[in-house]
Amino acid sequence: MSLTSAVKKENNIYELEVAVSAEDLKAATDNVFKRKVKDINVPGFRKGKAPRKIIEKMYGEGIFMEDAVNDIYPTAYSAAVEEAGIDPVDRANVEMLTMDMETGFTFKATVTVKPEVSVKDYKGIKAEKKIYKVTDEDIDAEIARMRDRNARIITIEDRPAKMDDMTVIDFEGSIDGVPFEGGKGDGYQLTLGSHSFIDGFEEQIVGHNTGDEFDVNVSFPEEYHAEELKGKPAVFKVKLVEIKGKELPELDDEFVKDVSEFDTLAELRADIEKKQQEIKEKQTNDEFENQLVDKVIEGFEGDVPDVMYENRIDEIVRDFEYRLSSQGMNIDLYLQYTGMDMESFRKTFRDQAEHQVKIRLALEKIVELEGIEPTEDEIAKEYEKVAEMYNMEAEKVKAFVTEKDVKADIASNKAIDLIRDSAVVTEVEAGQDEKNA
Repeated sequence: MSLTSAVKKENNIYELEVAVSAEDLKAATDNVFKRKVKDINVPGFRKGKAPRKIIEKMYGEGIFMEDAVNDIYPTAYSAAVEEAGIDPVDRANVEMLTMDMETGFTFKATVTVKPEVSVKDYKGIKAEKKIYKVTDEDIDAEIARMRDRNARIITIEDRPAKMDDMTVIDFEGSIDGVPFEGGKGDGYQLTLGSHSFIDGFEEQIVGHNTGDEFDVNVSFPEEYHAEELKGKPAVFKVKLVEIKGKELPELDDEFVKDVSEFDTLAELRADIEKKQQEIKEKQTNDEFENQLVDKVIEGFEGDVPDVMYENRIDEIVRDFEYRLSSQGMNIDLYLQYTGMDMESFRKTFRDQAEHQVKIRLALEKIVELEGIEPTEDEIAKEYEKVAEMYNMEAEKVKAFVTEKDVKADIASNKAIDLIRDSAVVTEVEAGQDEKNA
């Protein structure tokens, strides 16, 4: 197998011409014959026992050649790509040029390759680092959520309904005095403020007591899904059957003992502050790194093939479908609910995909410029981390995560470290810029 020519065309397109020798083609054809002969029936011979020459005379000399070419192609193509020193980003368009048992075969592969890019001014970037600090309000809010999660649901009889109450209602809607389909419900549970009903409906329940019967006047939105109800004013006869609310537990040391491993409120507050600080520090670092990477993108130049963006969108959509399936939904049902087709759905990810592809290409270029090379120890630790994530043995992880991919990820992270460590940083307490504005 040999690469006979590699020609760069416009827009990151390469044409490779590859020749496979007659010896290699013959060896592959022999292997195909051995693999397939057992399934071939020839009159006068037991199944699988017919001589090769008889089979070729009966079915044609090329009976095994096509499968042989298909067997050889992946190896021949990969070798040609490596020899040409290119990095394909899509499947090749293959054209067979010649094919003969006496001379072997030649083919032309037209393929889109990773573009040549440039990145400038990635060292010494001037950037503002917002420092997020934990406030008493943050701690109070977390404790409030803990109290809410541990609240008792009680029936309320001594006051009218208010927002956030859980109510039970009977209702029947009509337009111009005529009830409409789907407009009636008995014993319906409605949390006020959940926006489960038409705008303005829940607000008109506020202030009423258990047992009250009253009218709720609303208008269906112009974009309502039922054509016959769009924009129509409606009257709902409503009976407030029951009001329920949350009774929060007392905020004391006994509450702390019930919901945590601590004995006192002071200990709980200190633990919340510590955990919140870790979250704030991550937010600070994530935002700072994103800001630096965005500035690197400003210095990025390159003619990126559209197929790279489309491939990234494919990956995002597959991940989205996987997350939908874990919730018992599929992509077709999701598109139906949102009123989108697949084309418009994919377009929603276009900007994200372009940004991510450019980031990856920029970091790869920095890795090249800086001669960044992951160590064997770093590679081993990365495999261990992935193995721990998937609860597998590190050796088994190597079966589906190639060392090339692992090295690329490590190198990209080291490139980010280089950008961050060389940046000229101004630290600002988050919120100060808004106060000073």
